[in-house]
Amino acid sequence: MFTVALSVASCLRAGTEVHVAWVLSAQDLPGLEAGDAVALTPGGGRMGALGGGVLDSHLAGLSLSGTGRIVEVNLSEVDALIAGLSGPASARIAVVAASALPEKTWGMLMKREALAISARIDDGRLSDLEVHTIGDSASEEITEALRRGTSSVETADRLLSAFVPVTRLVISGGGPNARALEEAAGLLGWQVDRATDPDTASGLMATLSPLDAAVIMGHDVESSSRVLGAALESAAGYIGALGSLRMQQNRADWLAYRGITDLERVYGPAGIDIRADTPAEIAVSVLAEAIATLHHQG
Repeated sequence: MFTVALSVASCLRAGTEVHVAWVLSAQDLPGLEAGDAVALTPGGGRMGALGGGVLDSHLAGLSLSGTGRIVEVNLSEVDALIAGLSGPASARIAVVAASALPEKTWGMLMKREALAISARIDDGRLSDLEVHTIGDSASEEITEALRRGTSSVETADRLLSAFVPVTRLVISGGGPNARALEEAAGLLGWQVDRATDPDTASGLMATLSPLDAAVIMGHDVESSSRVLGAALESAAGYIGALGSLRMQQNRADWLAYRGITDLERVYGPAGIDIRADTPAEIAVSVLAEAIATLHHQG
């Protein structure tokens, strides 16, 4: 849901009708998880994809009318074969009009704040949509749902979907250290994006929130410094810069020449001192520092 919030908010500001569809549950659909979402506009417009686009054709045929409803999408053996799956699969999806949710919803999701959406179910139709957070005197049920993480619970007459962000790590650079860091962060359940192109990396940095981390590496002073500058402009809770003390100073000089002198948020050389030598050890030391920093801020 967090990935489509900006698109939905933009549509609403422009007066464009838009619905949001999110996964409640999935069966035999690798890569599709509860909470994954797309934004849909009349005429087949779509922002985002579910399961790498496996369900795109099914979503395009949905009738976008009413406050909302729950739909069951079933992939036949032929559909599954085309999608590269081993057999039939299915997904249960909630589709609601974005305008039926409080306006604050999309701003909260853009800031990657945890929230829960509740709705009344009546013969598959959804109504009485409400948004809840832990801080708004939520019930014990809603508080527990948010603590569980992103998930959905259905009863005969009620739907409760919780959306809880996970830490994102953006890695700028390549090579063994970058790969080890990516693998280790994956074990933590973090969402990891890695880019070797400085323009792509800078764009990814701009999307980071206080929950997130950035790690910059590379031997080219100009490109790595440019990405570091983008990270400093973001709200990232942890910014680590790999490289020798000389490289740290070269980056600082490059940034200072362009008016960026406050590097207090930068941990460089990144990582706690465990005498790390191998890529795996470096990854552990950097992630340990990132975890400690993010937890301290939280």
